Amino acid sequence: MELHLNDQNFEAEVLNYTAGPVLVDFYASWCGPCQIMSPIIENLAGQLAGTEFKVFKVDVEASPATAGKYDIMSIPTLIVFKNGQPVETMMGIQSEEVLKEKLNSHK
Repeated sequence: MELHLNDQNFEAEVLNYTAGPVLVDFYASWCGPCQIMSPIIENLAGQLAGTEFKVFKVDVEASPATAGKYDIMSIPTLIVFKNGQPVETMMGIQSEEVLKEKLNSHK
């Protein structure tokens, strides 16, 4: 599964997905807290591959339209989407356990 999304494929992969919740990590490569989150997100994506859950990353600098649409002002910002709608937003470093809990709460 491709982990990184951009302005071109965000709608198809996140907004049009209706089988389960989608976690999106909005980040930048130069952001220290984002670098801490990166292996957590990658591990979670691997664990959830083949389930109804999806996990993606969006580089805010490479995808300014998508970042702007969701008013991303601080990174990392993690948003859980369900049926194309944002249902939960978290800012800052989150543990894998918290992220799993948030996804499961929006099944």
